[in-house]
Amino acid sequence: MKYRRNEAKDHAQEHMTGIWAAALNPFRAQDMALDEAGLRRNIRHWIDDLKIAGLFIAGKQGEFFSMSVEERKRNFEIAVEECGEGARTIMSCSDQNMDTVLELGRHAQAVGADYIVVHAPVLHFLTKQDETLYRYYETLCEELEIGIAMWSHPDSGYLMSPELCARIAELPNIVAIKYSVPREMYVRLTELAGHRIHVSTASEAEWLDNIEELGWRLYLCSSPPYQIQTKADQRMNDYTRLAFEGNFAEARRIRDSLEPVREAFRASRPPEKPQAHGKYWQELLGQVGGPVRRPLLQLTEEERAATRRALEGSGLRLTP
Repeated sequence: MKYRRNEAKDHAQEHMTGIWAAALNPFRAQDMALDEAGLRRNIRHWIDDLKIAGLFIAGKQGEFFSMSVEERKRNFEIAVEECGEGARTIMSCSDQNMDTVLELGRHAQAVGADYIVVHAPVLHFLTKQDETLYRYYETLCEELEIGIAMWSHPDSGYLMSPELCARIAELPNIVAIKYSVPREMYVRLTELAGHRIHVSTASEAEWLDNIEELGWRLYLCSSPPYQIQTKADQRMNDYTRLAFEGNFAEARRIRDSLEPVREAFRASRPPEKPQAHGKYWQELLGQVGGPVRRPLLQLTEEERAATRRALEGSGLRLTP
């Protein structure tokens, strides 16, 4: 651990900044095992070539729901080893079973992760959930030293209110939230708790506006940092740097120039196959993708061809 529980907020304010990406996990086609060499190769590209500041490991993008606890722990270990001092890590410890969340959280602490993220669980039969969720995160904070990011998204069956999130943000080692909600909700939470924790959302298209209008310093976290960028074309990095410097007019010009790439990605993505599409897009960019695990669906040959055509027409530069 690089800090103690009561130092977590200060540590995150200083070090949890910039562009963080959610890692898709490559699996081997022959046996569907985690492709450790492929993951290491991707991480090296993300850090060395794309200068990504932090990696979100074993989340929904990474198909954590199809992985065993031991596989998720190994995922953490590889990420810490490869990131070293070059980038920071936040490990997804989300699970319906709280003992599993705590087991993964303790492992993240033990191997040297910077932070963990835990999404709000599915809660069966409840008609109200605020006190349950407060006690849930309170227990995690009492049991773990590491800085914890909340995560609220529609998959839970509800959204955590800004007021509840602000209450939870007072706990000593709550450091951030990935808030996958309508903009008015995350604007309200920024007003309530932005001085205590990082508030962020996964929408790259909204990132620049949130730097300019809300003072955000953290993009947490999805796959665009390595899917709409290459070693030769780092417009997301460029407009982020310009925005941090206060040059918003030039930042907007560069941000807007990426719209054909965003549209190519969106238009070619089958609605039931986001991870499979993302992995194939990675392969087209020279990264390691691989198949998805069940119950997810693989791309058809027609879908792969459509994705190739979309990327080729997007204007994203692939080589220096």
